[in-house]
Amino acid sequence: MSLPASAAGRLRAFTLSLLMSAAALPAAAADLVIGQVAPLTGVITGTGEEYVAGAQAYFAHVNARGGVLGRQIRVVVKDDGYRPELTLERTRELLEQDKPLALFGFVGTANVLALTKHKVLSEAGIALLAPYTGAMDLRVPINPYLFHVRASYADETAKMVEHLHTVGLRRFAVLYQDDAFGKAGLAGAEAAMQKLGLKSVATGSYDRTKPEEVDAAVAAIVPANPDAVIMVSVNRASSVFIKKLRAAGSRAQLFSISVVNFKELLHNAGEAVVRGVGISQVMPFPYAASTPVVREFHTLMAQYAPGKVISYASLESFIAAKVMVEALRRAGPEPTRQKVLAALDGLKEYDAGGFKVGFGAGNRNGSRYVEVTVIGADGKLRR
Repeated sequence: MSLPASAAGRLRAFTLSLLMSAAALPAAAADLVIGQVAPLTGVITGTGEEYVAGAQAYFAHVNARGGVLGRQIRVVVKDDGYRPELTLERTRELLEQDKPLALFGFVGTANVLALTKHKVLSEAGIALLAPYTGAMDLRVPINPYLFHVRASYADETAKMVEHLHTVGLRRFAVLYQDDAFGKAGLAGAEAAMQKLGLKSVATGSYDRTKPEEVDAAVAAIVPANPDAVIMVSVNRASSVFIKKLRAAGSRAQLFSISVVNFKELLHNAGEAVVRGVGISQVMPFPYAASTPVVREFHTLMAQYAPGKVISYASLESFIAAKVMVEALRRAGPEPTRQKVLAALDGLKEYDAGGFKVGFGAGNRNGSRYVEVTVIGADGKLRR
């Protein structure tokens, strides 16, 4: 059934009026897209989930308050299962399909090294902020596209060795993951020992794809009778190693690098076994609201990520998200990848709330903060 000519004319006029009204409205500002690739499956799933959750809480808070200069932040997260080849693949997908302004919060030394080896960041002209790694291979020589929020493994292992040396220990062994991550920590520990006129009495390694197969490492370390063992290893490997080392009769002081979550050690190895294990940390203590940023972290995690884990990893990504938002703000109302890079480079001293991060020409190490914690008799982490 056709409309009368007069009715059809009125309908066309009404439709044209709607179109003209819509055209007169200001266009919605495009989202500020950030890309993240993290291990949401695989051997360090817990760490990956935590490193995503803390940042998401802060980004959600910023969006709820109107975004950055009126634009919402949209984080596209892809899973790489802690596999470097998938990190490379997922990052290229992000760059091609989602056109992010910056990359954020990737996890793993070998994973980030895959990007630099294949010149993914330089060819895209894009910054990667807060990779969850302390490897010196990613810091020396300086990569202008990488911005580190955490201290290096060399900083951590030096702190461990100095601390243990101060309390009278001299015979050090090192457990390390047999990849770029583990070797970076091993090199840092050995350099710190050398400064004190010492060298390791034993080393043991394991395959990154088989974190529960540490028997060879235990066999290499136990006969050397070390005073202390520095563990440059992930949660699962650390848990198995501790149990097997203790079962073999070693009473060595055990010290882990910051990528290990003490709650995972408690769950996997048991409180009695991990009691007294030391862990170096590169962020403020997240379990007591003693600094402004930790208080803010607790408030926003409860509001925007209820049920998610409060941990060093989630706090680290929360702080990194604050740095990212500050860089986006400084990049102005029409940000580009180059403007975000320049904004990060110009972030000489940013106070996230009692924790300072600073970059600049010739500096991509935003912090060298390291402190020592110990798993107490009550299963809680002590400073």
